[in-house]
Amino acid sequence: MCGIVGAVGSRNIVPVLVEGLKRLEYRGYDSCGVAVLQDGQLRRSRSTQRVAELDAQATSEGIHSTLGIAHTRWATHGVPAVRNAHPHFSHGPGADAATTKPGRVALVHNGIIENHEELRRELQAKGYVFLSQTDTEVICHLVDHLYDGDLFTAVKAATLRLTGAYAIAVFHRDEPQRVIGARYGSPLIMGVGGVDATERFLASDAMALAGVTDQIVYLEEGDVVDLQPGRHWIEHRKAGDTQHTRVEPEQRPVRTVTAHSGAVELGPYRHYMQKEIFEQPRAIADTLEGVEAIVPTLFGQGAEAVFKQIDRVLILACGTSYYSGSAAKYWLESIAKIPTQVEIASEYRYRDSVPDPRTLVVTISQSGETADTIAALKHARSLGMEQTLTICNVSTSAMVRECKLHYVTRAGAEIGVASTKAFTTQLAALFLLTLTLAKLRGHLSPEEEAKHLAAMRHLPAALQAVLALEPQVVAWAEAFARKENALFLGRGLHYPIALEGALKLKEISYIHAEAYPAGELKHGPLALVTSEMPVVTVAPNDALLEKLKSNMQEVRARGGELYVCADSDTHIQAEPGLHVIRLPEHYGALSAILHVVPLQLLAYHTACAKGTDVDKPRNLAKSVTVE
Repeated sequence: MCGIVGAVGSRNIVPVLVEGLKRLEYRGYDSCGVAVLQDGQLRRSRSTQRVAELDAQATSEGIHSTLGIAHTRWATHGVPAVRNAHPHFSHGPGADAATTKPGRVALVHNGIIENHEELRRELQAKGYVFLSQTDTEVICHLVDHLYDGDLFTAVKAATLRLTGAYAIAVFHRDEPQRVIGARYGSPLIMGVGGVDATERFLASDAMALAGVTDQIVYLEEGDVVDLQPGRHWIEHRKAGDTQHTRVEPEQRPVRTVTAHSGAVELGPYRHYMQKEIFEQPRAIADTLEGVEAIVPTLFGQGAEAVFKQIDRVLILACGTSYYSGSAAKYWLESIAKIPTQVEIASEYRYRDSVPDPRTLVVTISQSGETADTIAALKHARSLGMEQTLTICNVSTSAMVRECKLHYVTRAGAEIGVASTKAFTTQLAALFLLTLTLAKLRGHLSPEEEAKHLAAMRHLPAALQAVLALEPQVVAWAEAFARKENALFLGRGLHYPIALEGALKLKEISYIHAEAYPAGELKHGPLALVTSEMPVVTVAPNDALLEKLKSNMQEVRARGGELYVCADSDTHIQAEPGLHVIRLPEHYGALSAILHVVPLQLLAYHTACAKGTDVDKPRNLAKSVTVE
């Protein structure tokens, strides 16, 4: 993975491809490249630098064409290096490994091919020369091997041999006005029209085509698409198909999609992450817009019938989304009185579990394309759990299409790899789900409903007040930038918030950070506490505050340095070795949404002080579309 752009038309398409890659940079990548068919030959530029450097390189090399493909790569198989960067070329029998003269096929790929080693051995035995460590090069050579005058047929035949996930874009030297795409387990879309009605595009994300076309076709799992000037043809391969003869085309609807072209502007902020932290009041307001009462239809038509059929909730998610689900478990069990299980999606499908058809399966994902979460959702459904709901930030995503019900957060495009506003809007949506289930189960009185709705409407103003604490967080960050480790503590609902704070710090500052329930401190982690180990504590004024204060004293007694995010009325006083930031007000059940903001700011300003790449941290990608 990470980003694909392809195009065929009547103008020089290279600027469109490069601009598409720039729009996908937010996903994270460690190499990039573009390939075209120029004067009857395959040509490409590849780089381990940023897309801007690739753009300059391609321009200096005079690369231009009416047909091409481009890619940003996040390394899976093979180190980040030019030889492993996409696009890949075929090098068939008789190819000269020393000169690496390009063959006939150029290809880019997102996903992971699980049987690549077997295919590699087979193709090497036929004389194909491998120049990279990637699984992708296997597909390229396989298409070349199967080619017999028709690229569409060759690609279809090749996909029958692949085990794993893929989204690919391919062209062939001998078919100068044709790009073929295929997808299975990784997202791929087609764009129709551009400067004229004849242009056709492929991309892994509609954002890549913002400003080029808003006419988008969402390709389905198993689709193979043939793009030529002025026309396209889609065929569908169902699981288990063994034939690759041409069949009747699939009619996929063309949708008008307004991509977030304006959202990628940085404005007055230093980094997108800072911008997105400060956009949270607006994101929460937009996510809750139109919520006048707690009604099941907030989650789609038919939600009431679904909700009345369920006895428990299973939440499936990864990373930051997993922590939002972990926080929601406290709400769902304490307010809605419904048993709730939270599973790491990448683990859930590979263990034996006890399915219950009366379970509401809730998936959470910023992009709605997270491969592990989609796979876990399908696994849950295969076990007979058909009542599904997703909470995500992209209304056109695969997860929305896969689930019966959905709540689309309206955080807007999130460019920084480290999620911020997506997390808080997920929490807002999950709180709405909690109240809805509580009301249907008879655990929410009209007075309680009114109180919670008023609190939610006040959230944007409360968040603005927390953001005003940024100067105090900057002072903390200067101390943290000199540390190599940090510990985060929370209790109850705020333990997942501590987990999220630790994740943010290690994601972008590269400081090792761990989070624990504060009561677990004495069961092992206390051995780590020294004057060089800052301990961040989330301290709302709730029922566990006095217990938390005792845990803080355990740290102080061992010479630990405490950094406490406290509510204004907790009576925790600053002193040497005990630093306190006071949030303006206690916010009851919703306090988790407020308490995470200082932790986001701490991670951000610590990373700035260390000089790391805040928006594109090393080794990470924004949208994880592989296992």
